[in-house]
Amino acid sequence: MSEARQLAEDHYYAALDLYADGNAEGAIAKYREAVEADATFVDALHGLARVYQDLSRFDEAIATAKRIAEVDPDDVLAHTSLSILYQKKGMIPEAEEESNRARILGWKQQLKQGKQ
Repeated sequence: MSEARQLAEDHYYAALDLYADGNAEGAIAKYREAVEADATFVDALHGLARVYQDLSRFDEAIATAKRIAEVDPDDVLAHTSLSILYQKKGMIPEAEEESNRARILGWKQQLKQGKQ
């Protein structure tokens, strides 16, 4: 494991602990540090998006979920999160589009697993 990934994971686990303790802002800071250490660490991005969602900071959550989809276009959860976030903002056509994208990606993954 690279040094950057180890540092990112350390920040990620610290963020999980902070959020579990009710310190959302501290968790956000640690998730950001994790992403700064390794911009491709999607677990930290998912955590960050979730904290933003829980705080009703939907624009920041959407931007973070979009970043996940850029890093990993096949991440079903990123598109599911985007669908939920768009729905919370009343952006129904966008929510439906992301929901469909997540469903199709899920089917593709199931088919791929079935062939193995």
